[in-house]
Amino acid sequence: MASPASTAAPGWKERLRSGTPPGHPCPTSDAISTLQAMGLLRALGWGTAALLGVLGMAAFLLVLTPAKDALLPARHKYGLVFDAGSTHTALYVYRWPRDKQNGTGIVSQVGTCTVSGPGISSYAEDPAGAGASLRPCLDKAMEIVPAEQQRETPTLLGATAGMRLLREQNSTKAQQVLAEVAKVIGEYPVEFRGARILTGNEEGSLGWITVNYLLETLVKFSFAEKWEHPRDTEVFGALDLGGASTQITFQPGVPIEDENTSVFFRLYGTNYSLYTHSYLCYGQNQALKMLLAALHQASRSLQVSHPCYPEGYQESIPTAELYNSPCVRAPGTPSSAEVLAVTGTGDPVGCHTAIRKLFNFSCGANRTCGFNGVYQPPLRGQFFAFSGLYYNFHFLNLTSRQPLSLVNATIWHLCNSSWEEVQKNFPTLSRTQLRDACAVSSYILTLLQGYKFNSVTWPNIHFVQQVADVDVGWTLGYMLNLTNMMPSETPQRVVGLQRSSWIAATVLLAIMLILIFCLLTVTCCQRNSFGYQSL
Repeated sequence: MASPASTAAPGWKERLRSGTPPGHPCPTSDAISTLQAMGLLRALGWGTAALLGVLGMAAFLLVLTPAKDALLPARHKYGLVFDAGSTHTALYVYRWPRDKQNGTGIVSQVGTCTVSGPGISSYAEDPAGAGASLRPCLDKAMEIVPAEQQRETPTLLGATAGMRLLREQNSTKAQQVLAEVAKVIGEYPVEFRGARILTGNEEGSLGWITVNYLLETLVKFSFAEKWEHPRDTEVFGALDLGGASTQITFQPGVPIEDENTSVFFRLYGTNYSLYTHSYLCYGQNQALKMLLAALHQASRSLQVSHPCYPEGYQESIPTAELYNSPCVRAPGTPSSAEVLAVTGTGDPVGCHTAIRKLFNFSCGANRTCGFNGVYQPPLRGQFFAFSGLYYNFHFLNLTSRQPLSLVNATIWHLCNSSWEEVQKNFPTLSRTQLRDACAVSSYILTLLQGYKFNSVTWPNIHFVQQVADVDVGWTLGYMLNLTNMMPSETPQRVVGLQRSSWIAATVLLAIMLILIFCLLTVTCCQRNSFGYQSL
């Protein structure tokens, strides 16, 4: 006789597992359909989740890839610019994203090199030496620029006031110097675009471009996601002081009356009519030569008392060395045997008076001017002062927009110091820098007053060396101009992901949202099925 366990009907749990509801000996078609649907829902849920993961990863990679590629060295371009100034030459190495040339504020300075020795204009009697002096900096630049990109790296040399003066003295020698530096640069695997002498107006306006490019005042991308140019009052003026010339450039609020001081740019869809003027011979070094020559001629002897040199300072200077520049007119033929005995007297009043005599501050009738009768419209807006203006005020801690009264007091105290005191107070400066500290500071103060800055407009001057880790000067503006990196019209969109990439990413995200809705639906159905199981 069979045991009860072997003949009993299956329990309700066993019936449910086999698809047979309680009270039924065999599974019904409804139960089978329910269990099949449950399996299908589970499979559909897992499939949807997997597909969502794949699509999400695809969209992520689609957005990430262009950003990642922009960080790779191969995605960048490089540019080299030599600043061949009157006292020294410097090389600047710039880098920017290859696919973002029409953006703004994207160029970075990745290297600098100061050429040893004087400026190339000092090699008039040894032109080959001017070319040879550039080699160490070119070698350094080749270490910065990847080898595979060197042949497409634009390389420029711009010479400024020192070479302009040499060309006035002897144009043949000036051309020989340029030919030698071009020859040496041409030996390197770069895209050499020539060596030339910049005009004073070019030097001033290119410095203005550099300042406003770095400050993004020419064009900027707004929160409304469109390119906009700021109001005119937000554009900065530029003040530059070199060794042989000084420049002022700004956008005036009135029409420019003298076309010789006017320059026009159309940048990013906006017209800029700028005033710019370069005063040749009013750079720092040439101005100090003119000052010493005036003191010598006033003394009418070889004994010269210098009110801008510290008291107790003494120096011997050959007259031929003093009068070797077109900026300094000799009273006669300088004798190589004559030597000036110069003694510092440390007289602030005498120094100020002597420097002011280098300027003519009077203007003609019904005419506004800067100095020496040169037309200049009224000042307008904020100004960035760089190069010699920054360096000479920086060591006196006068570059933080101190009031003019404090600037005057600081310079007065410096000029009233003895040679022993300045050596003690500024131990890191060279002998020449200590000697000229009072004279240069007083000269800068007088020069800026010649540009018509006063106690009211003085706070509008910002003394700077760099903006966004890039040295301020004409070199960046020169490269931007010659490499056509500054379009005349406004970019229509931000350069970044291509339009097709954005469309693909949007489609993928839309599909993901639909699948998420399906997954949620499947989850709800599964929960209902689990409720049936619990019954």
